[in-house]
Formats: sequence, structure tokens, C-alpha cells
Amino acid sequence: MTKLFDITQVLRPGLPVWPSDTDFARADKWVIGPDCPVKVSKLTLSTHSGTHADAPEHYHEAGSDIAGVDLTPYLGPCVLVTASGHGPAVTPDDIDIASVSGAERVLIRTYSSFPHEAWDSDFRAISAVLIEHLGQTGCRLIGSDAASLDPETSKTLDAHHAVRRHDMRILEGLVFDGVPDGRYELIALPLPIADADASPVRAILREIADDA
Repeated sequence: MTKLFDITQVLRPGLPVWPSDTDFARADKWVIGPDCPVKVSKLTLSTHSGTHADAPEHYHEAGSDIAGVDLTPYLGPCVLVTASGHGPAVTPDDIDIASVSGAERVLIRTYSSFPHEAWDSDFRAISAVLIEHLGQTGCRLIGSDAASLDPETSKTLDAHHAVRRHDMRILEGLVFDGVPDGRYELIALPLPIADADASPVRAILREIADDA
């Protein structure tokens, strides 16, 4: 039986969010009772809550909204690699660059254990140099377990703009706990939210059979 790894954060009250962004909340709109046969909830959340896909308009005013992006990059073979070192941003020297060169989807693990309960302002970013290399060798999507490809305090968003130059797509806030490095099928489709700069996703890795 093919094994699935759910690499999605659970959306819940208390979910760590970017400083000053919208806290996640769920409330009952309707509840099952004598006059109502169903439960219906109301959600309040940021488009960047938990595991999410950035739309190009998030970092470029002429970019597409999340409803208009091509879904192809979010579905297909990928490579998961763990970054070594402890620098503020992952560089080509910090990963097995040969294993990801030519891969269309590259996922980078920066945490030994994902910080589910508290916001981490010192998360490890992804260097623009690494993104340039991946883009030049055919990468269409880059994903990270960190909250962003760029540092929390960045005003230039060098990594995001390197993604833009190569027309790549971005997944952030992935959870790789218990998932070995290797090759998988990625399934992480964003919702088609009109005029939105991002969308939460349900991100799944599916093992690829040895004979595939």
C-alpha cells in the first residue's frame, strides 16, 4: 500500500501566525438542534495561515492572484532534502545540490522538529542564490518548513523576487516531522480565492513505488 505523509499544519485556535497578522478562529454559525439539522462554522484567518501557497501578487503588484495560478507546479514528483549548517539562509552548500538539480519541485527541511506551538522569528530563510540555481536547472516550485523564504525583517524579499524571475511557485510552513528525505509525489493545491495573495493548502507527500 502506498504510504501518505500529511505535511500540513492543523488550522486551530492558537496557531502561530506572522506578527500582527490575523489570528485563526473558528466559531459556530449554526449548531445541530431541534430547529437545525446541521452544524456550520465561520472561519477567520489570514491567507497565509499555516501551510500555504504564496500567489505572485503577494510579492509583485503585477502578479497573478491565487485563483489564477496554473495548478501544475503543485502536483507531481518532488525531492525533499534537509539543510545542513546553521546560517540565517540556506545556500547551495547546505544541501545535496546534485540530488535537486533538475528537479521540478524541491522541498527544503530546516527544522529538526517543527515549532507547532510558538512563532519562531529566527526561522531559517532560503537564499536567493539557491533559488537562482534551482530556477536555472528547471525547478518550478520551492517549498520550505519555514514561515517564509525571506527573513522576517526583510524589506527587499530577495528570495521571493528570485522566484518571480524564474516563474516558480512557493509553499511555506510545511511540516516534515517523521518524513525521510527522498523523492515523493507532491499534492498541495491552493484554493481558487479571487483577488487573494495566498491560500492555505492541504499538502500531502505520496511515496513513489520503487518500480515507478
